Amino acid sequence: MTAMKFGYARVSTDDQNLDLQVDALKAAGCNKILTEKASGAKTDRKALATLLESVRDGDTVIVWKLDRLARSIRQLIDTVDMLKEKGVQFVSLQDNIDTTTPGGELVFHIFGALAQFERAMIIDRTKAGLAAARARGRFGGRPRVLSGPKRSLARSMMKSGDHTVTEIADHLGVSRATLYRSLNTSSLGSQV
Repeated sequence: MTAMKFGYARVSTDDQNLDLQVDALKAAGCNKILTEKASGAKTDRKALATLLESVRDGDTVIVWKLDRLARSIRQLIDTVDMLKEKGVQFVSLQDNIDTTTPGGELVFHIFGALAQFERAMIIDRTKAGLAAARARGRFGGRPRVLSGPKRSLARSMMKSGDHTVTEIADHLGVSRATLYRSLNTSSLGSQV
């Protein structure tokens, strides 16, 4: 079986047009182009899932630009690592990244190192912030029960029937379980 070039094009909304990306992918020699209109933040992108299932060892995945494939560096690296495990190369036309070349492979490894560094910095800042809060007597996380005024507000929102349990919990900044526990009533089930 001969190696194939798969193109992937994505726009976020129905108002946007795929033509520019599709034309560039055709010019790059793609044998098959998968397209979709979906936010990059969505994890259940059907065309991308089909693409990842279809590619085989020796194939190449081509995108017009990196942000068409992934929303974040971490998501991009995870996706390209998955392709690499299958023996599939990756090319981004606008970003001049081509893992079929040593230079492209290097650039991609630099992205990976930067993403790992960013994660480590976020973890360090989070730990420092939590330690500072504990030193001041505050502890992280959402409250386990609602205070009196918030409990009263929750009850009145429930009685109005205008809000779901999820909306009330989100408004108050607590989980649904905390809301149920604070109100300690079984009549909320029908409001979900």
